[in-house]
Amino acid sequence: MVLEGNPEVGSPRTSDLGHPGSQDSCVLSSPGEDAQPGEEPIKYGELIVLGYNGCLASGDKGRRRSRLALSRRPHANGVKPDVMHHISTPLVSKALSNRGQHSISYTLSRSHSVIVEYTHDSDTDMFQIGRSTENMIDFVVTDTSPGGGAAEGPSAQSTISRYACRILCDRRPPYTARIYAAGFDASSNIFLGERAAKWRTPDGLMDGLTTNGVLVMHPAGGFSEDSAPGVWREISVCGNVYTLRDSRSAQQRGKLVENESNVLQDGSLIDLCGATLLWRTPAGLLRAPTLKQLEAQRQEANAARPQCPVGLSTLAFPSPARGRTAPDKQQPWVYVRCGHVHGYHGWGCRRERGPQERECPLCRLVGPYVPLWLGQEAGLCLDPGPPSHAFAPCGHVCSEKTARYWAQTPLPHGTHAFHAACPFCGAWLTGEHGCVRLIFQGPLD
Repeated sequence: MVLEGNPEVGSPRTSDLGHPGSQDSCVLSSPGEDAQPGEEPIKYGELIVLGYNGCLASGDKGRRRSRLALSRRPHANGVKPDVMHHISTPLVSKALSNRGQHSISYTLSRSHSVIVEYTHDSDTDMFQIGRSTENMIDFVVTDTSPGGGAAEGPSAQSTISRYACRILCDRRPPYTARIYAAGFDASSNIFLGERAAKWRTPDGLMDGLTTNGVLVMHPAGGFSEDSAPGVWREISVCGNVYTLRDSRSAQQRGKLVENESNVLQDGSLIDLCGATLLWRTPAGLLRAPTLKQLEAQRQEANAARPQCPVGLSTLAFPSPARGRTAPDKQQPWVYVRCGHVHGYHGWGCRRERGPQERECPLCRLVGPYVPLWLGQEAGLCLDPGPPSHAFAPCGHVCSEKTARYWAQTPLPHGTHAFHAACPFCGAWLTGEHGCVRLIFQGPLD
């Protein structure tokens, strides 16, 4: 590609970018260059979409799923910034006609644009995330509605970008993963139009933000029993970290946060304005409970034969294989204000307080009365503790430390709002604490 103007060195923070071809787009089972036959590929980490509890409602299929492992590709597909050109805006489309050349185009005015070209980098792999189902997107993500499930129907207009973000992973230890706003389209280009937030950096290079932004929050203390929520930041196209804008799509950027980076940590949250993803490292997943452990906890809870304190019927958590359909006849139900666990009954309604309001027969507190469901997405759990707490008002059950962490973690919603939400279904949490300790009654015999 021949462009007019003096080339300049590209931004060093605009890290390793790549354009995965169709043959490399499967990252679940692609072996690394050093992998021997029969060996597992090197895994960089896993992305988990909040709100689906282990599987999409329609089932995990191909690149559209609730959880995706990022593994080293057979061949490096990274690219890195090479040169920067100043050209006339009307010539941009002609200059970007070469699909084999990755580039980012910044439109400064109707007459002036800046194009940053990229060259191959053999040290990195790139994975792209977005709403588009085109081949260059490795992980197809759709909007998650509060309460679980994807927003569907023609009236459900998505706020997630088709090419939302990209993650660059070093192919050599310690396999560092970095996140950047925006992804390359089918023509290997990223366009920041005249209305997009963009600017020239003090060293003469370019940077910018996407329309609805890519927000990241790194937990304080890692993703463990001692974790605490961190501060939400916005990531730029070049991977720099900024404070949040006044509203999600405002043209005025936040302030540069020089002492923070775009390196993903175990437990980092990535918000794409419509869906929130959790990043787990291989080391972090080793500390998380396994599905076998969760099943053992379910069986142990059922073996204790908890009873309804009024109906005296034996309660039991249903098998995950049933899926979340209608509650089972032995399903435990809870009054979310007090935590008393019962079997289902039809009395105690307080319709003057609301259609879901019931009065607990043990303590007389009035509040929602909902079935209990075990959390099945093990990667969302901070520890393998027993299922002792439930989120309010949805009734998903997990360990105490997991419940308390998510109950105090604000998740972005809309243009500038934040709400704590259940990580298993996405329902907004209510009440003073957002979760409640479950009070079971054992068998009378």
